[in-house]
Amino acid sequence: MPESSRHHHTRDRDYSSRDRRDEGGREDRRAPDGDDRSRSHREKQRYADTQRDPRVPSYTKTSSSYYDDSQPYHHKGALYNLRYITTSRGICQAMEFFLGLLIVICAGVNHSNSGRYRDIASLGGLYQYYYGGANAFTGAEAQKVQQLDDQFYRLKLPPYVYSMACGGALMLYACATLALGVFRLPYRFPPLLLAEALLDVLIGLGFIPTIAFYFIKLQEIYNNLICKEREAMYSSKGHRGFECHLNGADIAGGLFGVLGIIIFPLSAVLAIRAFIRVQKMKQRPTEDNNL
Repeated sequence: MPESSRHHHTRDRDYSSRDRRDEGGREDRRAPDGDDRSRSHREKQRYADTQRDPRVPSYTKTSSSYYDDSQPYHHKGALYNLRYITTSRGICQAMEFFLGLLIVICAGVNHSNSGRYRDIASLGGLYQYYYGGANAFTGAEAQKVQQLDDQFYRLKLPPYVYSMACGGALMLYACATLALGVFRLPYRFPPLLLAEALLDVLIGLGFIPTIAFYFIKLQEIYNNLICKEREAMYSSKGHRGFECHLNGADIAGGLFGVLGIIIFPLSAVLAIRAFIRVQKMKQRPTEDNNL
């Protein structure tokens, strides 16, 4: 019995050692297969890298150089690029938007100021005590000055309404061009840049007659008999601020118009430069393929 048990133990050890050798052999055979696959993948990748032509710009580089040559664009194939806002064209278009907004504000200040006289002293009592006296209009004088205020307000409305309309149109135009740049449409359709440059030149030149008409019309309003009579009545009571001359908002609106003569032609120059750069980038792959 001891001898048979000894034979069984030795046979079991032989079988276990044989199984371990077989498993080790299978693992050794599996390991080269994985190494071969990884090696072949690396060789294919290396071959693909050597076959790529470095002269042909990639879509990523082309798109980034259109917006800003110093900042690479990492999102390949994206439909928009918010970095466009920080470029020279984006900043110029943002200035156009705020220029239109300031023109609207300056015109809106005068448009909203009706300046109608309030006859508070005629209410009597404490109102007569505090707001009456030699400086107050009463009775027929109060009605007369109120009528002049209404006539003068209606007289001055047209130039301010047109100024607000022009400023709002400039804001819409600036928002549209900025949105086109963010969504990269000028890169896909370069003629849009030429159209933008043409519109910028026309708008910049259009500011010159617009400003001239604006000040001529205001001067006609302030030289009108209604304004003169209104000024005389307020001066007779010692009231100031009703003189017939340009106020601060009028002058500021004109200065912003002069600024528009500079900004919009500058935007046209930047649009032409962008068009030339886009054309060069689009022609470069074609020239390389023809080599």
